[in-house]
Amino acid sequence: MLAAALFVGTMPQMSDPTPVCDYEGSDYRARFWENQGRDYEDRAERVALRRLLPPTGRTLLDVGAGFGRLADEYRGYDRVVLFDFSRSLLREAQDHLRHDPRYLYVAGNWYDMPFVDGLFDTLVQVRTLHHAADAPALFRELRRVAAPNAAYVLEFASKRNLKAMVRHAFGRQAWSPYDPEPVEFVALNFDFHPDWIRARLTEVGFTPGRMLTASHFRFAPLKRVVPTDLLVSLDSAIQPTGAWWQLTPSVFISSRSGPGGAAEPESFFACPTCRTPLGEPIDGLMACANPSCGRRWRVEDGLYDFKEPV
Repeated sequence: MLAAALFVGTMPQMSDPTPVCDYEGSDYRARFWENQGRDYEDRAERVALRRLLPPTGRTLLDVGAGFGRLADEYRGYDRVVLFDFSRSLLREAQDHLRHDPRYLYVAGNWYDMPFVDGLFDTLVQVRTLHHAADAPALFRELRRVAAPNAAYVLEFASKRNLKAMVRHAFGRQAWSPYDPEPVEFVALNFDFHPDWIRARLTEVGFTPGRMLTASHFRFAPLKRVVPTDLLVSLDSAIQPTGAWWQLTPSVFISSRSGPGGAAEPESFFACPTCRTPLGEPIDGLMACANPSCGRRWRVEDGLYDFKEPV
């Protein structure tokens, strides 16, 4: 599987030993998206995202933004944070978005995000949850940085898809697509059951809402003979059936955060270790004012680097 081939490594982060998938230095964009026959998947996912994403807002966080594939979908937002563990992918995003001052490029660990509580009006996560070794911990962290009544648009790889059901029925797959627990089919690559996702979101304080299915026609021979425009149109027409059943490998779900405290005006970054709010960078460094912490984080050429302290 290509996803496994693109995997670069894992890295335990300070107080949290949970492994993190690291695409640092990878050629993910070229190997997976550019001229790789995935125009249909890209366009079908954009259709689903537009259906669920609030068109305007103050602050948006793209979780696992990579090279900024979906950044042009966020035109209605005042400030957009492209967040990823890979500095090199964020540099790629920066190369083609540098002209737009609304975008911030932040490298860090999604289990310890460098943001104050209650900051973001909208959270987006597409094609990245499958690398979450501890999805509930990630959901808790996203709930922390979500403003009251924030929208969270999540896409996840569903284990309860038609292909998995057929393979399981014929004994060609050991794990059951009906078992609610996540399955790690390759190191740091997980599929999730839709009911399990709903339950975990609810536990941390999100209220799950509308569900859409996408990539109904993710079948290479079919994509070669049927025009992409037609496949996307058909996919768009079928996506709302996700409210009743989910048989596709890709599922979108929208949620809302509950009540809570909003971020203080002008506050934005926080130390990912102790949560102390951070001021403006000085000489390319952001320093934690907490005397028991004192960690410093580098800001270089517009990239806020919280991946490792200086």
